[in-house]
Amino acid sequence: MNDEDARPDHSEGAPISTRQDSSIERALRAGLTDFELSPEDEALLDSAGPSGADTGPAGVQPVVAVVGRPNVGKSSLVNRILRRREAVVEDVPGVTRDRVSYEAEWAGRRFTVVDTGGWSADATGIHLRVAEQAEIAIELADVVMFVVDATVGATDDDEAVVRLLRRSKRPVVLVANKVDDQRGEADAATLWSLGLGQPWPVSAIHGRGSGDVLEALIEVLPEVSAHGSSVQGGPRRVALIGRPNVGKSSLLNRLAGSERVVVDDVAGTTRDPVDELIELGGITWRFVDTAGIRRRVHQARGADFYASLRTQTALEKAEVAVVLIDAEEPIAEQDVRVIQQAIDAGRALVVAYNKWDTLDEERRYYLEREIERELGQVPWAPRVNVSAKTGRHMDRLVPALETALESWDTRISTGRLNAFLGEIVAAHPHPVRGGKQPRILFATQASTRPPRFVLFTSGFIEAGYRRFLERRLREQFGFEGTPIEVSVRVREKRRR
Repeated sequence: MNDEDARPDHSEGAPISTRQDSSIERALRAGLTDFELSPEDEALLDSAGPSGADTGPAGVQPVVAVVGRPNVGKSSLVNRILRRREAVVEDVPGVTRDRVSYEAEWAGRRFTVVDTGGWSADATGIHLRVAEQAEIAIELADVVMFVVDATVGATDDDEAVVRLLRRSKRPVVLVANKVDDQRGEADAATLWSLGLGQPWPVSAIHGRGSGDVLEALIEVLPEVSAHGSSVQGGPRRVALIGRPNVGKSSLLNRLAGSERVVVDDVAGTTRDPVDELIELGGITWRFVDTAGIRRRVHQARGADFYASLRTQTALEKAEVAVVLIDAEEPIAEQDVRVIQQAIDAGRALVVAYNKWDTLDEERRYYLEREIERELGQVPWAPRVNVSAKTGRHMDRLVPALETALESWDTRISTGRLNAFLGEIVAAHPHPVRGGKQPRILFATQASTRPPRFVLFTSGFIEAGYRRFLERRLREQFGFEGTPIEVSVRVREKRRR
């Protein structure tokens, strides 16, 4: 190639290499026309654009949590809002056990609606877990739709939910369900006694009154979420997570420069995570602490469950997780689970080893071996060795957070991605299985936060080969401090 060829082509505004990547992308996309693509495939390809540019969200959609005691018709109401039968409905209580989110739209306003299991004040066992999931949904919601069975009236459990809602200080839309005719409206009117404002009479099954209650919802619904993962332009949110007694609260107090967090919170507190705005490295961060779980887990409700539950709450309110590990003690199974939780939640990740200043040479040697053995799945996570007690190496935390978040937000152009994968596959093709060798037809980055890649292929891609591709993507593009996802869509050729 001569010097003239190497110079950027200003007439097209792109260097030669960029234009070559774009040419590869166009050729591969053209080849996709020979394959059966679903409407979802077409939408994904259209959203990627010619260069995979990512304009970023203007803000997180507002979140509406639908709560109430079991069998009051929450899932039926969700289906009515969605205008399709999506949530599972049966005439027995307890069908919905987890929080399930759906995208919804009304009067041109888009929002996320969260269906929850039934809340009960005296729940035990699996029902306790359902109730706690409903509590988390309320905490992460912008508006709550509280559903009451108008034919039964307000029960003691309903009164308990009211107290929970008042503490949450969220706007509440009170739904009096199962009002199938005008006679039932008198029953709905008795729910004024709950003190939550106007009860809206609705028949979720038949649709009666659903338009009115949705108009009431839109009136109190914010434009963007104030309680979701993050709102663009606000402080980056950091979750301090880890098993009990590893020093999370001590670390937060050290970062804040004051005793902001009580390590042992008052027994019986329902909301343990604490948000603190802290300036570090000239940047304001919002730290979400999970202090206080130690007292709660002394109640006979399952230590692992509560630790996991509070960790999940903090993660859902955060963008990056700092997993704190006690370097003095052997790495425990619960440490590994907490790290996996952060990965499963799709959050950026930094691993901090606390009490580093107390380690002798022998312990440091064995800790390194434990890290290799127990945490071999996260060699990409930035590591910092700190001491919450003395403040040692605290200055290393901010660069690690910035690196992880930058990777979390990274987008690779579609042309560059396909050119890179073409080179990899040419040098290391997928093994032949059953006389066939699957081909990667086209690849695109579907989203960021974390980076998610979708491969359109002519056949099944084995898990080992996916891990190989993920490893090579990390080697080429970095992605230090963020999980990445590689999913495969197998598509067949169109029939002539």
